[in-house]
Amino acid sequence: MDYNFETIKFELRDDGIGILSLNRPKSLNAMSFQMIEDLNSIFDHLMINLDCRVLILRGEGRAFSAGLDIKEAPISQKKRIPEEYSKKFFFLNAPEPIKRKMYAQWRTGQIIVKMRKINQPIIGLIQGAASGAGFAFINATDIRIASKSAKFNNAFIKLGFSGSDLGVSYFLPRHIGMSRAVEILYTGRFFAAEEAEQNGFILKIVEEEQLLEAGIELANNMLSKSPLGLRMTKEAINLSLDAPSLETIIQIENRTQMLCAVSRDVNEGIQSFFEKRNPKYPLR
Repeated sequence: MDYNFETIKFELRDDGIGILSLNRPKSLNAMSFQMIEDLNSIFDHLMINLDCRVLILRGEGRAFSAGLDIKEAPISQKKRIPEEYSKKFFFLNAPEPIKRKMYAQWRTGQIIVKMRKINQPIIGLIQGAASGAGFAFINATDIRIASKSAKFNNAFIKLGFSGSDLGVSYFLPRHIGMSRAVEILYTGRFFAAEEAEQNGFILKIVEEEQLLEAGIELANNMLSKSPLGLRMTKEAINLSLDAPSLETIIQIENRTQMLCAVSRDVNEGIQSFFEKRNPKYPLR
């Protein structure tokens, strides 16, 4: 696949670590219509890319993402979508304004769904603001590491919209508990890296220049595990978020373990354990 995009950068390293960077630093990585399409495209690709085993999500410049690009998006009733946008982006090619907005909302929401559906665990690296849609992206990652400059807020509620958008009302209560989550969703206030670490939203705080290094270190730890085992662990975790009972998730885990048990990964894992060496798993 050609990894040339207008608003994002993607690098797939030889070791299986993919680095996905939001790349509109002059606009604080605000989400444009083109970024919506670029992100959908890369996540569609990652669905079937077995060479990428762990994904790092980051933002270029001094912020992770300031959220929706308000200068471009037609969130106001008075603002019209430029004609060239309707020709370029299929989800804006509808005769009625409400339909255009609904289709654009749907297309954006699919990014969040795809982030959970891909097999790769996602490590989010945050510096500066992760606001609105940027906050939503970070909520959909598996593990979050931030610099001291990081700050988060649910900006939708401050613009007259619902505070429940792009999955934040699903993820945030699961990350930090209901009471803390709803206060943030209702008020839209910023909370800093220190509070995010205390309430468990982020794993840890590192110096900004060490963010990528910390992400790669964590990714390398994951790469030492079975490729199949890692992928099925994420799948089971996703299913467990909505499991109606303990028995249901136990049955899911039973099937997961039996599928792993018949793979060569398990043979290598057990043999390396008894030989007291690091396992040499296949790349896929």
